[in-house]
Amino acid sequence: MIRKKIKQTKESKKQEKELRKVKPFKVLLVGGRAESSEREARQLYEKSNFGEITEDKVHYSLVEALYLLEKKKIKIYERKKLVKIDSFLTKVGELEPNFHTRYTVFRDMRNRGYIVKTALKFGADFRVYDKGVKPGEDHAKWILYPVYEGSTLTWHEFAAKNRVAHSTRKRLLIGIVDDEGSVTFYEIAWKRP
Repeated sequence: MIRKKIKQTKESKKQEKELRKVKPFKVLLVGGRAESSEREARQLYEKSNFGEITEDKVHYSLVEALYLLEKKKIKIYERKKLVKIDSFLTKVGELEPNFHTRYTVFRDMRNRGYIVKTALKFGADFRVYDKGVKPGEDHAKWILYPVYEGSTLTWHEFAAKNRVAHSTRKRLLIGIVDDEGSVTFYEIAWKRP
């Protein structure tokens, strides 16, 4: 993966600082998700909103798990075997063919200081909270669709994405990933003539 240096904002510096405070912890890979019952997982959730808490565990999407793995905040295990990053990428690539594009957009947004969560219930890839806003305090500002620059999008698909954003009272954000791993974001809005 090619990494692009992103200018750090006040919010992204705050998130980095909180992330540095957390000691690396164990995460189990179970099917298509990663989960942890470690105390550090809950601390990380409370400070930086990584994962979702369900009962006594914190569940991570695969993009969140890779992000934390790259930041050396988690160690992923499958059963009792440590999963290396290359092996993890192979596994998730089989589960999600569009994973690289999705992850590139996710990483870019997190590095800019935004909180990014999955948005399957909205029919989108991600929901994005404005800087300084935590899930539960307010609603997400955008729904975000990652797209590789070489892929095509029909007008019907584009209109469907716009309708989903409109019906959920969110703004539509398209993150286009190029061959170098750079992301360009386009915000789309309805206009009345």
